[in-house]
Amino acid sequence: MTNNLTTPTENLNKPAPTGENYQLPITNYQLPITNIEANLNNLPPSRAAVYARINLAQSLIRLKQQNYPNARSELEIAQVLVAAIQQAKSLQDQQATSYALGIMGELYEVAQQRENAQEVTQQALFIAQKIDAKDIAYRWQWQMGRLLKQEGNIKGAIAAYTEAVNNLKSIRRDLSAVNPDVQFNFRDEVEPVYRQLVDLLLQSEPSQENLLQARNLIESLQLAELENFFRASCLDANPELIDKIVDKEDKAAAVIYPIILSDRIEVILKLPTQEKLRHYVADKSAVEVETLLEQLRKSLLDVTQTTQVKRQSQQLYDWLIRPIEAELANSKIKTLAFVLDGSLRNIPMAVLYDKQQQKYLVEKYAIAVAPGLQLLQPKPLRSQPLRALMGGIAEGREIEGRKFPPLGNVSLELERIQSEVTNSEELLNQTFTVSNLQNQLNSTNFSVVHIATHGEFSSNPEETFILTWNQLLKARDFDNLLRASNNQNLSNTIELLVLSACKTAQGDKRAALGLAGIAVRAGARSTLATLWSVDDQYATELISRFYQELKSGANKAEALQRAQLAVFANEKRPYFWASYVLIGNWL
Repeated sequence: MTNNLTTPTENLNKPAPTGENYQLPITNYQLPITNIEANLNNLPPSRAAVYARINLAQSLIRLKQQNYPNARSELEIAQVLVAAIQQAKSLQDQQATSYALGIMGELYEVAQQRENAQEVTQQALFIAQKIDAKDIAYRWQWQMGRLLKQEGNIKGAIAAYTEAVNNLKSIRRDLSAVNPDVQFNFRDEVEPVYRQLVDLLLQSEPSQENLLQARNLIESLQLAELENFFRASCLDANPELIDKIVDKEDKAAAVIYPIILSDRIEVILKLPTQEKLRHYVADKSAVEVETLLEQLRKSLLDVTQTTQVKRQSQQLYDWLIRPIEAELANSKIKTLAFVLDGSLRNIPMAVLYDKQQQKYLVEKYAIAVAPGLQLLQPKPLRSQPLRALMGGIAEGREIEGRKFPPLGNVSLELERIQSEVTNSEELLNQTFTVSNLQNQLNSTNFSVVHIATHGEFSSNPEETFILTWNQLLKARDFDNLLRASNNQNLSNTIELLVLSACKTAQGDKRAALGLAGIAVRAGARSTLATLWSVDDQYATELISRFYQELKSGANKAEALQRAQLAVFANEKRPYFWASYVLIGNWL
């Protein structure tokens, strides 16, 4: 890119009244740019005209970055923005002025004129802060952080990024509460801020303070992602920090935080009773990691690909587990709790393969997945008698234009559970409706809710559902079903929610977001779910053995491990035993 941008930056700021929030979609225009500019010049002065120019300038910047044929020069793009700034000033519209100045700063940034970029970005930030427009301010703080990083001012960059993240934390719930239709492009406009700050914090030899902050940022990112998914706050219970659980409740458990960055995987390890966090790096790019995860996911869904699963999951084992093997052994760790990042959530950690010992991870450890650093206050399931509400659909159904085939083993699965949990209620086929579920939950305390039916987890809440007899129960309504209780005398915390025969949507890298969302919103301490549907005798045997182990006093993670190993003894193919994952409290 040629650095020929020379537009003056002084006197571009003029105070004006505040305005409403605007989102700026970025589109690669295919229409002749000249025609667009002519149409803009014919528009009367207005806020809409200002934002149309800003949108055009953003699109022209993207085209320039992508070396688009006949892309406009930086100077020509700047002229579009100058016109937007001048019109915003004439309208005394501070919000639009801040936006136009901020995009001018971005133009200087891509033209590698950092001094001018910082000057204009600071002007844009000053206006946004003056009118308390945090949804704009975070953008310019993020931009300033990038500029400071480029000039080697890491301390200043971290400070700017931290301010951006703090603003994001303060506005994400406000946006949902004020207007559910307002939504950031999460992947482009929110997630990179968190990840780039984590990247800065973990460079070189990070301090314990930086490790803690990085870990907390990933927690905040995951919570922000869930709230963006649901358009509402997700965590309103009294949570307990996961560190306290491994320090006080289960001193044989360790917590592993893999973080996928653009050029590497950072792994943070929390060992019981040790304040100091451990830190390891695997020099693998995000592209390489995502490619492997996608290949492994496809192999797991193919019953014939056991050799491929071993080969691919061995790489993942070497990245995540190999560097910490000795410390896990020295600390006598029996349970691994993973706080998974990104597409790692679509992969059951049980299948990670140790080529040296020729063992899957589940053969060595009980495994759980934590949706974040905070869990509902731990309460071992073995401390109370099991009381289960079971529901499912065995027959084929067609609902909302979707056809769902029969699930031949559902009746047997529920029958087996009843033999293990004598204190239980069953809703099967026609009786498995939302109203019947709600009536049962409102009238009785159940420690376990077991649902065996078609379901799908997706990054789209409208495509995340479980099948009841007469409707698809969508993700956003799921918490109303499980949490609401008209009888105030009931303690309505479900200890264990089991979602059997559900699956994550194929081809959706963020499908497990829907699973995590349901697990968190359900208000259950733990959720046992399937990442893919296995309507097979082995699934029934696994679930039956799981309840046997719970009844015998094993904790949830141990019960799942033993159940998986019982199936593994007779069926080595991961397709049949690896789909179950335990999310949340593993005690």
